[in-house]
Amino acid sequence: MNIINKRRSIRKYKNIPVNKEDLHTILQAGLLAPSAKHRQPWKYYVYTGTAKEQILSCMEQGLQREEGEEAVLPTFRYCLPDAFNTLRIMNEAPVVIMIENTNGSSPYEPIDVAQRISEISDSLAIGASVENILLAATELGYGTLWIANTCFAYPELVDYMNLKGQLVGAIALGVPDAVPYQKQCKPFDMVVEFKE
Repeated sequence: MNIINKRRSIRKYKNIPVNKEDLHTILQAGLLAPSAKHRQPWKYYVYTGTAKEQILSCMEQGLQREEGEEAVLPTFRYCLPDAFNTLRIMNEAPVVIMIENTNGSSPYEPIDVAQRISEISDSLAIGASVENILLAATELGYGTLWIANTCFAYPELVDYMNLKGQLVGAIALGVPDAVPYQKQCKPFDMVVEFKE
């Protein structure tokens, strides 16, 4: 509970590399998560240095396209300032981890009900895996930010990464430069009901 309470979404990072042994330990924690039918649908792509600069340049191209006439998510255009801020955060963090659902497909392709149920199950598993990563990083003194704004550059990133599965999101990782206060959670009684 102490580590769960200590975890924060970090949006400012120090210019300090992440220790490779620590990074291995953090990712190993993600691999220990439960998954439906033990499918383990996650794959993590770890970007640092020049490789990180290149993939984030690709993401920036997607965000710029989304601002223009070729937007694939025009109803979410109001979220683009936040997406550009997320890109700034990702550039500042020494490590960016891209997350693939290896069983998933593009959100722009139709799927049937059985595929949708599998996708939901895999998304739950990946969420558990990502939370393991966030908590392990916190325990080792690192900060993280779980990122969904990759959706605005989905076509560019999937093409650049040559993914066959579904790009779920990303994680920024590094030594925190500022730790925010814990945000107020919804009251327990509002989100939990006991049935007897």
